[in-house]
Amino acid sequence: MEKRGSVYIMASGRNGTLYTGVTSDLVKRAYQHRTDAIAGFTSRYDCKILVWFEVHDRIDTAILREKRIKEWRRGWKLGLIEAENPEWEDLFPALI
Repeated sequence: MEKRGSVYIMASGRNGTLYTGVTSDLVKRAYQHRTDAIAGFTSRYDCKILVWFEVHDRIDTAILREKRIKEWRRGWKLGLIEAENPEWEDLFPALI
């Protein structure tokens, strides 16, 4: 059976720095970003707010979607977030 996957966007704040990622365990990965458990882009730019995510039945389709979103212009990513989360609320608490 194929693993499920999630594509997600973390932000430093409304209209702040964005990070797009993919994972097979969204709760664990978002927690790692929030707590700076792994040094890297999100810890350096303080991207701790989960503002958008999308669940896929297969990890390979999630990876493909992530690659496509990473190629998008910033305005398109902002539109994606605001279409589902216009207040830029942190979606992490609803996951746990």
